[in-house]
Amino acid sequence: MSTSSTLTRRQFVQTTAFAATTPWVAGLVTAQTGARSPGSEVLPGDGRAPVRWLDQRVPAFQPGVTWGMPWPRGRFPKKTDFKLEAESGQAVPLQSWPMAFWPDGSIKWSAHSVASHSLQGERFVLSEGTGVVPTEAVRVVTTDSGYEVDTGRFRCRVNKSGRVLIETLECAGRVVGQRGSLVLRSGTLNGNPSGAGAEWEGVHTTVTLEQAGPIRAVLRVDGSHPEPGGSHRSWLRYSLRLYFYAGGESIRIVHTLIYEGDPHQDVVAGIGLRWEVPMRGAFHDRHVRFSGQGDGLFSEAVRGLTGLRRDPGAEVRAAQRAGKATPPVATWDRRVSSRLDYIPAFSDWTLFQANSDGFEITKRTREGFTWLSAARGQRAGGLAYVGSPAGGLAVGIRNFWQSHPAQLDVRGAAEEVCRLTAWLWAPHSGPMDLRPYHDGMGQDTFAKQLEGLEVTYEDYEPGFDSPYGVARTSELTLWVLPETPDAGRLVAMAETVRTPPVLTTTPHYLHTCGVFGGLWSPMNEARTDLGAIDRGLDAYFRFYVSQQEQRRWYGFWNFGDVMHTYDSDRNEWRYDVGGFAWDNSELSTDLWLWLYFLRTGRADVFRFAEAMTRHTGEVDVHHTGRFAPLGSRHNVLHWGCSAKQLRISTAANRRYYYYLTGDERVGDLMREQNEAARALALVQANRKVAKDLVTAPDPEAKEVYAGFGTDWGSLAAAWLTEWERTGDETMRARLVSGMKSIAAQPRGFFTGGARLELATGAFRLSSSSRLNVSHLSAVFGLVEVCAELVQLLEVPEFTRAWLDYCELYNATPEEQTQRLGAPLRGINLQQGHSRLTAFAAKVKSDPRLARRAWEEFRRAGPGGGRTEGPQVRRIHGPTVLQPVDEAPEVSTNTTAQWGLAALQCMALLDGFGSSP
Repeated sequence: MSTSSTLTRRQFVQTTAFAATTPWVAGLVTAQTGARSPGSEVLPGDGRAPVRWLDQRVPAFQPGVTWGMPWPRGRFPKKTDFKLEAESGQAVPLQSWPMAFWPDGSIKWSAHSVASHSLQGERFVLSEGTGVVPTEAVRVVTTDSGYEVDTGRFRCRVNKSGRVLIETLECAGRVVGQRGSLVLRSGTLNGNPSGAGAEWEGVHTTVTLEQAGPIRAVLRVDGSHPEPGGSHRSWLRYSLRLYFYAGGESIRIVHTLIYEGDPHQDVVAGIGLRWEVPMRGAFHDRHVRFSGQGDGLFSEAVRGLTGLRRDPGAEVRAAQRAGKATPPVATWDRRVSSRLDYIPAFSDWTLFQANSDGFEITKRTREGFTWLSAARGQRAGGLAYVGSPAGGLAVGIRNFWQSHPAQLDVRGAAEEVCRLTAWLWAPHSGPMDLRPYHDGMGQDTFAKQLEGLEVTYEDYEPGFDSPYGVARTSELTLWVLPETPDAGRLVAMAETVRTPPVLTTTPHYLHTCGVFGGLWSPMNEARTDLGAIDRGLDAYFRFYVSQQEQRRWYGFWNFGDVMHTYDSDRNEWRYDVGGFAWDNSELSTDLWLWLYFLRTGRADVFRFAEAMTRHTGEVDVHHTGRFAPLGSRHNVLHWGCSAKQLRISTAANRRYYYYLTGDERVGDLMREQNEAARALALVQANRKVAKDLVTAPDPEAKEVYAGFGTDWGSLAAAWLTEWERTGDETMRARLVSGMKSIAAQPRGFFTGGARLELATGAFRLSSSSRLNVSHLSAVFGLVEVCAELVQLLEVPEFTRAWLDYCELYNATPEEQTQRLGAPLRGINLQQGHSRLTAFAAKVKSDPRLARRAWEEFRRAGPGGGRTEGPQVRRIHGPTVLQPVDEAPEVSTNTTAQWGLAALQCMALLDGFGSSP
């Protein structure tokens, strides 16, 4: 049945089979009737949800895991208790808390934590009920000076403030670590000797206890690195969280640095975390370990007993190699035991990963003597251990080689106290250079800057290519150990660093819950007519994975991002051409990847999207300073473009990862955007091209001009997320005010934008009746947020306005003229907008629009409408440095929009009897 364009949300709900709960998701019908979807063992109708390991195998090492779970609307009230059971029926201790709520107050997303090594098997069931009490709980005691955390395996004392963050780490009745601190080493550029090589510790000012067990405890720490001396000037802030799990031997650390300096003078030469390790026993019973590639391991002792001219005995050598206490010296061959002092003891050790293709391990006896090259390799695992049979510490940096340059240091292993440092930026690599890559080339006026935009696509403006306020988040794991682990255990620990265990649910279950607006659907092998599209999605994803590896899209500030556009003449991505270089979420690459994960549940897709979310939410956004909290458009440098925009910093790109994992740092990033509209009063994106809309920068402004597309879509994503998370009625009121006032505009969404009241979220009525449409308005998360708003809030006039936009953007000029009085001018990305047509078809149950959506998807695809994926060819020398794959027609513009159109058309048009 086709309905008119004046269909209201209430009418739609009343005339569809989905009225009982989420109207846009057909999967809810099966959930409510008790039918089972393909591939799903447990459905919401049962009140039970499937949980599985992301990698579909039991991890060798379980440090404790937290994940998010969705629930259908109305299923569980706010204070529901949950229980977790293995397939065998065995109950698993669980800590749970709500993350988001449906409009009726029922739980939409909940988060759950399980203790270290508590899960046996590959699949589990989560349901309502009282969970079992953990036999080993994490406990937190607040003291005058800080917090004492006891996991049952070790105790950690955290200071509330000061230079020393972790006072002591006790295990098996002994202090095996102490004086944990954050370390900054400064450097110089252009040979300026001022401050060269200075090193100082961070000073934390606040520690907040966010969770106190019984399964998981979380401490948030905030501080900075004030310069030593009288000035105490600080240009590097940090925020980190310490995660403790019941029964765990490790602390998960999520560390964020925020740069607030002048890149010409405030130069990072090293940034790291350091702990002291009391060394016990003789030098030959002190051990150093580094993880290499795969299951590779570098294992040596401070004083080696193998390879000597005289043999101390097979048992002695075997014990030292295994990391065990050697037999009493009196039992050794005297030709060795009497000459131990003549065997060198190596006190200092370093593993340095200079780039993604090589690392070196070096050691020396002590300062003032030469370094020896001990081993070399390509990609280190990022784990280091120092200690003895009486205990020690191990630390691992996730994405170690991908985030090069990185370094692991052991200093003083032959002394009473050793220092173990995990360098996130390696001192051996030289200073971090955050300066601009050109001098502006005379672009000192808007007119000149627009000329530059025409030739390199770079939107330059003096002073806007500043890294002030950008951030970088790293993940580390610190193990507190009662003895030197054996090789197998160290290998398992290193694998945990590289690939942390992740719990999730199935795509079918996610879909039946109706979350994320119903704009995706799980794989369905019965739909053979969609096989070509699914193969195309796989091919595009695999192509970008291969390009990341072949083109080495790695590095501290780069890992997680992809390039924007290809240069087929150079057989190279345009890494040095203005606005064609790093992608910076252009046209919603993040959303494509996350929706593809929701469809497939694939681990490789999850981790690629995870790395992108970490990058784009931190590096591409100014978190403090004059541009905060806006993001930067695509550029050679991630912060280089003068277009500081909401569409890059949007919470729409972070919601998926946050709800699937419960990650607190990403939660912080989304909350940063709640008042982002105020930044538009100071940094107006249209200042160079729409002078009639520009006002003088005013920090006290009560209103700003905002577009209905990239601006309001981003603001609405933040307000929606905050309302879901907290029930904040101010955020809901802003959403409703914005929705109603957009619908009230002379041309609805086709008005383009208007003055936005910052306090209320309402738009003033525009005085213009001119049609104003941009091909970019709907492709930075607006489609996704509007789908959820129409689903969650009953504002019929908004639904009509949004459906008009969806139906008419790709309509024929004749249809546009009939409805709008004139055809739309300057539209583009028609294939990407086929999903808007599909949304209108779904909501209006209109087969004609469904057929039209598939036609738009077919005829406007990259490379002439293909659905099978990129046309990849292998290029060999001498035109390239090394053999690489290329697909010249591919750019993130085409790929992300093709992927989103494919995913959403398959979901929205299912059931119409039409196909591509």
